[in-house]
Amino acid sequence: MYESIKNFNKQFLYEPETINEENLFKKSNFIVVGMGGSALAPLLLKKYKPEISIMIHNNYGLPQISKKELENSLIILSSYSGNTEEVLDAFQKAKENNLSMAVISVGGKLLSLAKENGIPYIKLPNTGIQPRMALGYSIKAFLKLIGDEDGLKEISKLSEILNPNDYEETGKIFAKKLKNYVPIIYTSSNNLSIVYNWKIKLNETGKIPSFYNVLPELNHNEMTGFDVVDATKELSNKFYFIILKDEEDDERIINRMNILEKLYKDRNLKVEIIEIKGNDIWHKIFSSLVLADWTAYYTALEYEQDPEQVPMVEELKKLITK
Repeated sequence: MYESIKNFNKQFLYEPETINEENLFKKSNFIVVGMGGSALAPLLLKKYKPEISIMIHNNYGLPQISKKELENSLIILSSYSGNTEEVLDAFQKAKENNLSMAVISVGGKLLSLAKENGIPYIKLPNTGIQPRMALGYSIKAFLKLIGDEDGLKEISKLSEILNPNDYEETGKIFAKKLKNYVPIIYTSSNNLSIVYNWKIKLNETGKIPSFYNVLPELNHNEMTGFDVVDATKELSNKFYFIILKDEEDDERIINRMNILEKLYKDRNLKVEIIEIKGNDIWHKIFSSLVLADWTAYYTALEYEQDPEQVPMVEELKKLITK
């Protein structure tokens, strides 16, 4: 895990190749079927290019939309292992309905099905890392399938300008601060994909409960749960709030963040501000996510846990297959 974070920027050297590309139907609408780490990249694509039409389906089968909408979309089936139950089910449903498909995977049954049926696919490098750590490979594969050559060119620069070592010490410090607390991460709705990645990394790598929300919505509900009174003080004191602040956010959102920080601190709640910074949009996204990786990695070590493996997920899979 340590080495996969340290060398994360090298993933952007990867040049994805589409096999069976002659069968790839050009569409302007995309439906991504993926679970867990395999569904993180399309969320970031929505941040990178908000105007792109991407629906993310984290479930069995296909989304409950009209047949015409399904037929007008490229269905991208993303499963790092190639054996994700929900994604395999979606493949069969899409095949039964003769829908346009493409596959992203390192192998497994999904890749075999793509080969057998002449479905366009991109085979990700099988480096043995966890799906959540293969985000660089995954997002380049998605950019390739949607035909965004400019995006591929831009993101490849991260192999040189993104240095994971720059964020390790800060991540270690954050992990110590978070010890014995449950993190709640806030940001603007524009940065939903980033905050969701933070939450996932703290869950899977850090092995702790972690939650997220976005402004301005949380100002209308969630924050009232932390208006500390004697009867609820013990509950509220278990949380540590991280606010991801982006200088490009609407100034009204930044003002809300500043006021929220004051309101929480006035109630003796723990609050940390983290700036989302970078040379361009990709650098901003992945600088923040590498910091999240280091924070989660050292959080696991603070609790003497293995940052890499996810035993509860494996236990669930075994119980499902019984």
